[in-house]
Amino acid sequence: MPKPGRQDPLHGITLETLLTRLVEKYGWEELAERIDINCFAKDPSITSSLKFLRKTPWARQKVEALYLQGSWAETED
Repeated sequence: MPKPGRQDPLHGITLETLLTRLVEKYGWEELAERIDINCFAKDPSITSSLKFLRKTPWARQKVEALYLQGSWAETED
């Protein structure tokens, strides 16, 4: 039987943490190139991006997928 919580690789990682790490790694400009959403391209901020991502499932899925491609994703507990 699989361990609870291990089925979701993002378990225990807040959206804010995830987004902050992506901004630190790529910067707003590269994030806007990788994921075409206005909150990354026009006057970007963590606060405005969090509001948008919480209301927009397709955009959040793209951000989460990009995060999972990063090297930190495999080492999280």
